[in-house]
Amino acid sequence: MAKAAKKTRSRTQPRAQVVRIGARDIETRGLADNFWTDLYHRSLTVYWPAFFGSAAAIFVILNTVFAFLYWLGDAPVANVNSAIPLPLNFFYFSIETLATVGYGDMHPQTEYGHLVATVEIFTGMCFLAVMTGLTFARFSRPRARFIFARHPIVGLHRGRKTLMIRVANERHNTISQATARLWLLRLEEVDAGARLRRFYELKLDRGEHPIFSLSWTLFHLIDAASPLHGVSAQDLAKTDGTLVLNLSGVDDNSAQHLHARQIYAHSDIRWNHRYRDITSYSKDGRLLIDYGLFHDVMPEEA
Repeated sequence: MAKAAKKTRSRTQPRAQVVRIGARDIETRGLADNFWTDLYHRSLTVYWPAFFGSAAAIFVILNTVFAFLYWLGDAPVANVNSAIPLPLNFFYFSIETLATVGYGDMHPQTEYGHLVATVEIFTGMCFLAVMTGLTFARFSRPRARFIFARHPIVGLHRGRKTLMIRVANERHNTISQATARLWLLRLEEVDAGARLRRFYELKLDRGEHPIFSLSWTLFHLIDAASPLHGVSAQDLAKTDGTLVLNLSGVDDNSAQHLHARQIYAHSDIRWNHRYRDITSYSKDGRLLIDYGLFHDVMPEEA
């Protein structure tokens, strides 16, 4: 009885889910994982091969079902090719009907055949409309191509301790009204034994960029008003500190609003470092930006 009760509870309890936030895997429990309740979101976020593979599988299954329904009838389709097995004939006819192609060689010739064809045509129109909408929604989603430096750095900027993060626009088109917001998330003890994850916005020296097209370095001055004032790498590790950078703007080419997010763990931050300079001049006198050095950091000189 105990084993049966335990098995019943395990069946009713939602299974654990693993979600990835930044570079961290987090396991969640207690949420219902019903595939059908969030099918639209899954269709938009699944990888392209899985999306088209699932669509092809549904297409084959639908045609197989309707071919079976035609096969149940008494000669429901005219001009069936005797050189091809009958189920395969009905399968090909189902494809033509579901896709609303209608070559004209085979056609329904009984009331039963017309009834099945009517249902199939309606199903095909719905399937085509859904697939067209999903495909357009996936293609039309605005996607930013921003590059975020692998490591934020804490070092001296104009002689003052500063947190710096370098970003770039990989497309090199103009992003108008570019806005950056930086947040610090960390665990804090609020009551005896109770810990909460709190977040603080880190004020940026320049949080907006009028024409973001190349590279952009964000600066947060660590002064007395900063949540990072007096915090060391060890202190940040103890509180599981995390940096969240949100970047947004309007793509001048498509007039779409772009969003991008980068999450940094406390271990990603390089203390007492600086970024390697990526700008120089070419032999022709043009400004040269070497993105091969974009992620490079180096210790500050003592």
